[in-house]
Amino acid sequence: MTVKSMWRTLLVASTMLLLLGCNDYGKVDQGRVVKYDKETKTLVMIRDKANDTQNPDYTYLPPLTYVAPSKPEEMGPEPKPGGRMKIDNKKNQITIFDPATQNFKTIDFIMVDYKENIDKNHPLVYDKESEKAKKFPVVDKDKKTVTIYSGRQKTLSVIQLPEEYFSMPDNTWDAGDEVRIYYKEEGKALRLMNITKTNIFKK
Repeated sequence: MTVKSMWRTLLVASTMLLLLGCNDYGKVDQGRVVKYDKETKTLVMIRDKANDTQNPDYTYLPPLTYVAPSKPEEMGPEPKPGGRMKIDNKKNQITIFDPATQNFKTIDFIMVDYKENIDKNHPLVYDKESEKAKKFPVVDKDKKTVTIYSGRQKTLSVIQLPEEYFSMPDNTWDAGDEVRIYYKEEGKALRLMNITKTNIFKK
């Protein structure tokens, strides 16, 4: 069985477990990673209460900690952590997870520039010459702006924030990878799928 075939099987199985609520065969959890320690293979995530990658609900607290599988074939790509939970370009608000308070914080911002319908291959976010996605967020401490690309919303926003927030790490404004975890014992992942970086349908 190939790795992709294994993940297809896991996706189907996890969906069935979620629907049936069956505990004998383990449980499935899903969320966005806000912290990841490569040395200990430990991640902290905010659970997606909606279990919907297109319309997630990252409002679950406290954060959940899992030890990832040690075998690469049971894990896939390592997750990228990030603090951004949501950006609302209509209300001009961004919600982040604040490690210091272990809680969410919603911040009002000034919209400097905003573009819609920006897919992942758009020249503004993708470099065709190098065939690589451009790096976001872009933090400009002099102008007090952060440029944020949301692949799900297909939006590119340049927002201006109060000066006090620029002492925080750059990945505060980045969305962490979404992961799906299969486990039997609390806090110990038997399998971990990085939903953000795994295309199970690509041949």
